[in-house]
Amino acid sequence: MSRPRAVLLDVDGTLIDTNDAHAHAWVDVCHEFGHEVAFGEVRRMIGMGGDRVLPRLTGLAEESEQGELMKERRGKIFRERYLPGCRPFPGARELLERMRGDGMTLVVATSASKDDMAALLKAANVADVVEAKTSSSDADASKPAPDIVEAALENGGCAPGEAVMLGDTPYDVTAANRAGVRCVALRCGGWDDEALKDAAAIYDDPADLLAHYDASPFGAPSS
Repeated sequence: MSRPRAVLLDVDGTLIDTNDAHAHAWVDVCHEFGHEVAFGEVRRMIGMGGDRVLPRLTGLAEESEQGELMKERRGKIFRERYLPGCRPFPGARELLERMRGDGMTLVVATSASKDDMAALLKAANVADVVEAKTSSSDADASKPAPDIVEAALENGGCAPGEAVMLGDTPYDVTAANRAGVRCVALRCGGWDDEALKDAAAIYDDPADLLAHYDASPFGAPSS
């Protein structure tokens, strides 16, 4: 396998430790709007977009009036109440700098909203490293649908076989595989190897991947 031309990057749970924070924000907003949900129930859904999480938790459609209000409020809760306490995973920036130094185009492929994505990239200290950004507004359906991965491929100007996805949830793995893209998974998002078994390779976190970079799908010789 040759080195990929592009890396499609998930952000939450992959570059920055935010998956629990997102789950807490969903619990909080549901409580505010009269829907009592358990943290564990929400936590298993993190990695999917709000278009999937909201109706599963509340029965509301994302485009409904209350759904729109809840979506906007959840984002505000997350950014103001939880994101300030979130930290990048060790090695996240160094890993992306290594990939970029090796000539790979870095493309964000996240189910997060544009507002959340901008705040996340800043908090992860990688906003200046990535070259293209794909968010929930660029896709009709969020992960595990392949739409966001396909949009990221277009933004990166490459074919599925020329890219590798880096993610942390089974939804990342499924979305990538459905788009014909190999996925490297990280355990730092809270999922075990069984959940991530369809990934091309699995590492603990960005630092672990960086330590084993030369033997990873990103360290293969350029074609």
